[in-house]
Amino acid sequence: MSYLIGVVFAITVMGCIFAFHNYSSVRSLPEGTEEMQEIAAHIRMGANTFLKSEYRVLVWAIVGVTAFTAVFLSWHIAISFMIGTIMSGLAGFIGMKMATYANVRVTNMARTTLDIGKTLKVALKGGSVMGICMDSFALIGAVIVFTVFKDDFQSLNSEVNWCGFTFVPFAYDMLAYSLGCSTIALFSRVGGGIYTKAADMGADLVGKTEVNIPEDDPRNPGVIADCVGDNVGDVAGLGSDLLESYVGSFMSASILAISIFINYNARGQAFIPQLLQNMVVYPIAFSGLGLFACIVSLLYVFHKKNNNNPHETLNNATWIAAMLTAILNLATTYLLFNNQDFGTLPFRFGLFSPFVAAFSGIASGVAIGAISEYYTSYDYAPTKKIANSAKEGAAIIITKGLGLGMSSNMPSVLVLAFALLFAYLAAGIYGTAMAAVGMLSFVGMTVSVDTYGPISDNAGGIAEMSKLDQKVREITDKLDSVGNTTAAIGKGFAIGSATFAAVSLMNSYLYTYIPAGSDAVMNLMNPLVLAGLLVGAALSCCFSGILIDAVAKSAKKMVNEIRRQFKEIKGLSTGEAKPDYAKCIQIATEGALSEMKTPAILAICIPVISGLIFGPEFVAGILLGATVVAIILFCHRSKLKLDTIKFQIGN
Repeated sequence: MSYLIGVVFAITVMGCIFAFHNYSSVRSLPEGTEEMQEIAAHIRMGANTFLKSEYRVLVWAIVGVTAFTAVFLSWHIAISFMIGTIMSGLAGFIGMKMATYANVRVTNMARTTLDIGKTLKVALKGGSVMGICMDSFALIGAVIVFTVFKDDFQSLNSEVNWCGFTFVPFAYDMLAYSLGCSTIALFSRVGGGIYTKAADMGADLVGKTEVNIPEDDPRNPGVIADCVGDNVGDVAGLGSDLLESYVGSFMSASILAISIFINYNARGQAFIPQLLQNMVVYPIAFSGLGLFACIVSLLYVFHKKNNNNPHETLNNATWIAAMLTAILNLATTYLLFNNQDFGTLPFRFGLFSPFVAAFSGIASGVAIGAISEYYTSYDYAPTKKIANSAKEGAAIIITKGLGLGMSSNMPSVLVLAFALLFAYLAAGIYGTAMAAVGMLSFVGMTVSVDTYGPISDNAGGIAEMSKLDQKVREITDKLDSVGNTTAAIGKGFAIGSATFAAVSLMNSYLYTYIPAGSDAVMNLMNPLVLAGLLVGAALSCCFSGILIDAVAKSAKKMVNEIRRQFKEIKGLSTGEAKPDYAKCIQIATEGALSEMKTPAILAICIPVISGLIFGPEFVAGILLGATVVAIILFCHRSKLKLDTIKFQIGN
């Protein structure tokens, strides 16, 4: 199977070249007026300051975990973990760097051309650097693990005993790589999320509410911190988050194949080693071809002459990536599984069973994207109804928004449930893992479109702060409004894929702690499992509550600082004096770094400590309860942005 790994590596090299070309292409565009350049420089400096400070904190945690695993577990595991952290960190940093260069160039393209199609291309080209880098780096890390630990891969049927615990070395190499990506994602998502929400609240509560100035007015001391938050939270944070889900999807499928193999051997059932290698490599190959499809789809947008309808253009690009991924992988499935003896594996569609399961993930991903668009786009009834209710007052719009957000859960959850069942019927528990791979196989396109959103948001802010013509702001506002919808679609993909990956990892976990040869079944009537399930369900809500409280604490500091500046800096309200942007950036950065530690430590330590005290059944319950409640919380769409509603009212 080394030739397929070679093909994946070649595609990742192509992806890196494509991302570098787009990076250089955007950087070569003019930034506009001196005032625009100055504002963009402030945003860039703030984003760099936050990410460097965050990574400085992360380095010590990563070094500590790496040293521990090298000494007490295996140097293989330590290296794999380190590779995961490097790939995830690089993807987030490069993507954020591009976003802070692209924002002002999007503004300038709108200013000089007044053409929404050309402006869209610049924004999407900037977003594609994050999307393609994330996709490429995730696969490069996997290829490195396969190459460096080639001997482990070729001896998948060899087990090692450590402290009385039997495991397959290569499975833990892959698991450690995924854990490294997850570690960066946890801190980046939590830290970046606290930063962006605190800065947004602080700037709006004082600027728009108390001082009665526009949202992106340069007189507001918190406005630059707000723009920085879009980059560190919605670009670097979301990029690391989706990279973790992406890696988790194809790694969980590969690990699950090994778990199935061990269980079949213990039962005395035939399982051909070549089939095992094919099942391990298949998710990686599937994802690699998805990256190629994303590159083709982006090229379609960049060379399309008429892009005056952003919604249509971005939707078509996503459809092209999804369909091309399916077509390419149909051929790959035949190549890998033709003439294979599947024995008693529950492959109900023969050699195409893994593909059918993966296709259910692709279809459900597109469906969730459409559902997210319906509930968050200004083109459809839900947003229009909320916009109309705004005329009746704040209480009505909050109530309507909350109600719509809660009712919007059901369609997405139904899609996930039916896709999960269908994938299981097609290829057993291996099929559920392949559904996650299918959903995220074209994640490069999804993240590119998602990152386009905060770039357009920043572009609108720069246009407002630079006092450009209203026609420029109209273009950036429309792109930003579409970006709000694309962000909801990206989050839908994130939770959908995380659901499938969680189920497959849960199955791997069950196969690990249940004696080989037994049925991997979790008895929900077991008091330990039931107690763990209740704790896990509460844990998701508790975790969310801690994060919301962290945002409130950080936002309070921002509000006090902005009030102080309006009170003490003479001429600030009239525009005769400039605010101290750096101070607000510093407060937001320190608040995020300080507040992110508690939730991150809890997320890591609670399962470990619970397992040591109560055992694996209790942990299984925690994982199940936390997963179910997290799905509901994440699918809640009451987070519809006011910018979208404002845009609808304006029309």
